[in-house]
Amino acid sequence: MNPHYALVAIRAGHRCEYCHAPEAVFNFAFEVEHIVPTSRGGLDVPANWALACRCCNLRKAAHVTATDPQTQAEVPLFHPREDLWEEHFHVDPQTARIEGLTPTGRAAVDRLEMNSDSQRTARFQWLRLELFP
Repeated sequence: MNPHYALVAIRAGHRCEYCHAPEAVFNFAFEVEHIVPTSRGGLDVPANWALACRCCNLRKAAHVTATDPQTQAEVPLFHPREDLWEEHFHVDPQTARIEGLTPTGRAAVDRLEMNSDSQRTARFQWLRLELFP
């Protein structure tokens, strides 16, 4: 396990800092990832660490930008240390879809595939169990 896991998990409230998946329902710890990858000049410091579920971490990879599907503009991805989740995302409780409210939010939803069938199926259950958002 990542030696920084405890610090990052507590700070994140044990939920993915991108899609807000609750870690409690998974059978393994979430991953500590670099918001700005070290391969892109990011530092290995607490301000650059985020807790990410496996899905978001794999889909984010080394990306720091993505295309806003509405405007086709290349925009920064959501940054958990600098951006407020509530300003960029909204969850529709009827559909369990995460909706991007800003170019950054829409680009993150698209890049991280936050509304895949499996994500929405799980999110419906998390909503039902009052574990989300």
